[in-house]
Amino acid sequence: MIEYVMAAKGGRTIPKEDKIFGISNRANAMIEKKGKDAVINATIGALLDDNGDLMVLSSIDETFRSLTPQEYAAYAPIAGIPAFRKAVVKAALGKYETKRYVEAVATPGGTGSIRNTIANYSQAGDKVLTSDWFWAPYGTIASEIGRGLDTFQLFNDERKFNIASFEQKVFELLEQQEYLTIILNTPAHNPTGYSLTIEDWESVVAVLNKVPAGRKVALLVDVAYIDFAGDEDEYRKFLPVLEGLPVNVLPIIGYSASKTLTAYGMRCGAMICLAPTEAIAKEFKSVGEFSSRGSWSNCSRAGQSVMARIYADEELLARVTRERAEIRDMLLRRGKAFEEEAKKVDLVTVPFDAGFFVSIPCDDPDAVASKLEEKGIFTVPLAKGVRVSIASVSEEKCRIIPAEIKKAMEACGM
Repeated sequence: MIEYVMAAKGGRTIPKEDKIFGISNRANAMIEKKGKDAVINATIGALLDDNGDLMVLSSIDETFRSLTPQEYAAYAPIAGIPAFRKAVVKAALGKYETKRYVEAVATPGGTGSIRNTIANYSQAGDKVLTSDWFWAPYGTIASEIGRGLDTFQLFNDERKFNIASFEQKVFELLEQQEYLTIILNTPAHNPTGYSLTIEDWESVVAVLNKVPAGRKVALLVDVAYIDFAGDEDEYRKFLPVLEGLPVNVLPIIGYSASKTLTAYGMRCGAMICLAPTEAIAKEFKSVGEFSSRGSWSNCSRAGQSVMARIYADEELLARVTRERAEIRDMLLRRGKAFEEEAKKVDLVTVPFDAGFFVSIPCDDPDAVASKLEEKGIFTVPLAKGVRVSIASVSEEKCRIIPAEIKKAMEACGM
């Protein structure tokens, strides 16, 4: 029987079940059948407590519940309510005071900032550049709007940022296209937990200073996990380095308020430019609003109102910051526990600093993930390895998983 297809492909693939949600669904089915204690679901990219329940900052929950109908039910302006746009810049930049021209446009989570950046700073048929370990939806987003995805090697043989591969790919693509969007997900990179150092950033800026005058580059820094990477001021020290970029390279910060607020379903985020000229900043806001209107129109107002309230109340901000630090410390303990156990069984992981995920390189990720599922351990197979969400499992389970991955790899002949 020939399947009848109505959808216009337009260069896209007709999708099947989302891989991550599909695996998570299988994990939930096993929980229903065998019970919670028989399953480790390390697929979820959200913070769960040791019992597997969603963790939401009590300060955020209380603020959300206190919103008036006007604050959550009314349409928000396409670029975001003014108080939110001001607050989200403070949230993203922290204590850093830029000399550049700043504009912010509200987006539905950090994902929206990725979509709008690709849409406005590349052309149909162009390739977007990111690292070879990457969040799979980058490819989906690029494909959906008629772009492709290319990658550079994230790590060199010394397990450090591969600036040589980055430079080679940047100029290889710029020989073929006038515009280039680059996505660097740091700090606490998804899926590895790696963070670029200040020296790495200085090297990146040095490479981009070689971009010919006739080419234009948008450097999107996806900082979705920045507030869970460690000291919040320390991990923003790369921002001043971006001021060394030339006029034809525009740095854009993709910020996820949804993650920072532990309120993923609010879908609240922003794209923020650090433009070298006022004209480029105004253009950034204009094209961002245009793309928003042509896709999701305007964003949910509730998350914007929560963020605006927090940054208008120093006491509330201090409470939110304190509560988030407690959760961050728990997350870092989980990551350390995983690393300790991995070393004990000689399990090689991709360089990890902080964040929601740890990744293990292997030759056949699907086979390893399938073998783990037989033991009730659910992970996400990627192109180059297996991803484990330490955000969604307890410290105790973080100590169990490495040995089981090692056994699964050996059973698969690795």
